[in-house]
Amino acid sequence: MSTRPPAARRAGRAAARKASWFEHYPASAAGGDLYTDAPRWVAHRWDAVAGELARLGEGDPAAVQDATTRNAADLGLTFRVTGDEDERAWPVNAMPLVIGAGEWEGLERGLIQRADMLERLAADIYGPQRLVKEGHLPAAVIAGSPYFVRRMIGHTPPKGRFVQVYSADLARGPRGQWRVLQDRVRLASGIGYTLENRLAMSRTTGDLLGASNVRRTAGFFEDMREGLAAACGRERPRVALLTPGRFNQTYSEQAHLARYLGLPLVEGRDLSVLDNRLYVGTIAGPKRVDGIWRWINTDRLDPLAFDARSQLGVANLYEAWASGEVGMANWPGTEVLESAALAAFMPRLCRILMGEAPLLPSIATWWCGQASEGATVGQRIDELALLPAFGQPVEGLAASQPVAGVALSGEERALFTEALRRRPMDYCGQEIVQLSTTPAIIEGKVAALPFTLRAFVARTADGGWTVMPGGFARLSSGPSRPTTMMGEGDLSADVWVVDEKPTDQHQRTTLSAEPPISRGGGILASQAADNLFWFGRYNQRGEIVLRIVRSLLGNSMEGESGPTGVGEVAAGLVRLLAFWGAAGGTAGTGAAAGNGAGALDANAVCARALSDGSLVGSVATLLRRRMEAGMSLRERFARDFWRIVSRPMPVISAGRPQEMLATSRNLGEHFSALSGLVAENMVRSSAWRFLLIGQRIERAQAICRMARELTALGPASAEVASGVLLDLCDSQIIYRTRYLTAPMPNPVRDLVLLDPDNPRALVFQVAQIVEHLSQLPSVRDDNVPEAPLRAARAILGKLQAAVAEEMDAARLEAFERELFTLSDLVSQRYFLQFDREGAERRTRLM
Repeated sequence: MSTRPPAARRAGRAAARKASWFEHYPASAAGGDLYTDAPRWVAHRWDAVAGELARLGEGDPAAVQDATTRNAADLGLTFRVTGDEDERAWPVNAMPLVIGAGEWEGLERGLIQRADMLERLAADIYGPQRLVKEGHLPAAVIAGSPYFVRRMIGHTPPKGRFVQVYSADLARGPRGQWRVLQDRVRLASGIGYTLENRLAMSRTTGDLLGASNVRRTAGFFEDMREGLAAACGRERPRVALLTPGRFNQTYSEQAHLARYLGLPLVEGRDLSVLDNRLYVGTIAGPKRVDGIWRWINTDRLDPLAFDARSQLGVANLYEAWASGEVGMANWPGTEVLESAALAAFMPRLCRILMGEAPLLPSIATWWCGQASEGATVGQRIDELALLPAFGQPVEGLAASQPVAGVALSGEERALFTEALRRRPMDYCGQEIVQLSTTPAIIEGKVAALPFTLRAFVARTADGGWTVMPGGFARLSSGPSRPTTMMGEGDLSADVWVVDEKPTDQHQRTTLSAEPPISRGGGILASQAADNLFWFGRYNQRGEIVLRIVRSLLGNSMEGESGPTGVGEVAAGLVRLLAFWGAAGGTAGTGAAAGNGAGALDANAVCARALSDGSLVGSVATLLRRRMEAGMSLRERFARDFWRIVSRPMPVISAGRPQEMLATSRNLGEHFSALSGLVAENMVRSSAWRFLLIGQRIERAQAICRMARELTALGPASAEVASGVLLDLCDSQIIYRTRYLTAPMPNPVRDLVLLDPDNPRALVFQVAQIVEHLSQLPSVRDDNVPEAPLRAARAILGKLQAAVAEEMDAARLEAFERELFTLSDLVSQRYFLQFDREGAERRTRLM
């Protein structure tokens, strides 16, 4: 860092700023701002970045921010604020943090020293415990932590490495000094968001990163992936990312990270242990997993060894890793290193364990379990932040995060003081940090916001450390210290570590190691196959309900040829909606009763079938169910596909039938777009086949049900019913090409049920199901077809031998029952049978 006075530095760059966004920048170097406090050449980088952003936004900061926000949305990244049910779009600021290489190299040295110290500390805690025995560390600091796992004492990782991936929240003070706010070894939250921030910025700024000599992050991720693999001790090991599931706050980050690194994304229910070896259940049988990068707490990993209430872990997983058959990153129990109580001893521990002073000091912390430190906190409440010593809520503090003592009310202060007197070991006091600021685009202007930086360190294949050149920056919505990864109103920003001159580190933009040639879609876990199957079914059911609604509203091949919501045919259509749970209280009156009621009743039925979330079969509900199934598949879908799936349901107005009809047509294009992407973009893997098997089974069952309902109407309605059936099966054009008559029952039956060349016919659906099932891997050694394939072939044979005249209601009902049985056989053979959520889905649909 430059030693020139701040005033001299500001004067020296005044000319460069005169026409830039920084001309009226409100921060000063006295507050430790990244721009105004930067060395001259780094400040020039800031000016160049701002100048290019101004060019891209045509001088308007809001325009370039909008472009960055759109690019982040296109990437599909989301997050949840704690307590939220719905995901939010990831908030990335268009202005990056620019840090000079000299300043960053000092951080790198400090982070590597810190990682080494934590490694040695973990080895002592779960090994000889010399620090406690020799009086350097109070036993209560270790034993008092809920993350201390007594059962792990004496269990050493196969290669002696407790910490594989480490991150630290850093704060930069007003004089440019960096300090550690918190060590993070439990989860690497934020590491995937750094990828997305960099991708969003790359899309927005083009080649600006290269022109600015920004160090790339791809090399770090490659080294980290190789380090995870090397920790398993097997050649070409299979390492999986273990996620808590799609309701986790950072699930989308985990899915993107798994996809980028080429790791299977698995949940505990995907895994099982046999003979101390870990396996993932796939459609081709169990496949061995050699290592786990865990994103769940130790106590959730094995319900037999730790918390019996856990539904996230794997029974007997403890025995697998303790015997050395499964690598684990980070080693179970390392969460104990994160406590605030332990942070109070870090300066002393660094000197004991490393023989040197810390290069990155911790934020000043006092653990109240020691008499003098407790007294200090009690006397300086107004000057300190107060927090639980072990990361769990305690009496007197409403949350597990730091609370400024000065902000406590009189009653809260009295409650805290009494709690501190009774159980001082539960509390810590910390220095209140004055954060440096950084330029950010806020409401169309460049403003100075306080920030923290999460930096990441990982093991390489040889056991050394590599530091990500950059990280995850959080811009605080207020002046206080951020306490979680992302809070209400906060922003993230990409971190650019820049060199004065180009180096080799600027050329590596992707994971560069060439992998062995491989084809196909990799392993397909049974749960993923289940979700793909039901994704296809929900999607197809939504399209079917939509087609019925459009028919009721008067849609036909030419357009608005008049409403069909009258008489027997309309009543039959509403019965179909009711069967699928898409018609509620209006289904028994008006048009539904077949009494000739007018369009108002049909409009009400259609509006509910489209948008009523309380109906289990409405289009809105089915799209929500589809999204729920798709959330676990995010890493398998292209971004264009996911962007379409994520679109919200449009607003439906029952009082405007023409507008409702137009909305229905737009929804039809939505389904068509997804079908096109599936047909053109998805690799013909087992994943693709399960999605289409679900879609084909759903469509086949629907064809049977619709044909039963509409062909059973009286002779007076036969022509209208046949025409509607053609509409619902999207077969009007081919019928009119083939027959120069109005729709007649038997020709229509043949076309929509038995014509093998009609992609919307029943027999075509079953033939496709047979084809897909025949291509799935078998677990039999005798080459005998498995039960689902045998059942599908039996249905196909009967359809191929049938004639139109035979396809009456009874025959169609029999085929429908066989299709339900086929669905059950697919589930029993390929899916996890203890999936209660899946069973609930099947109950709702079937």
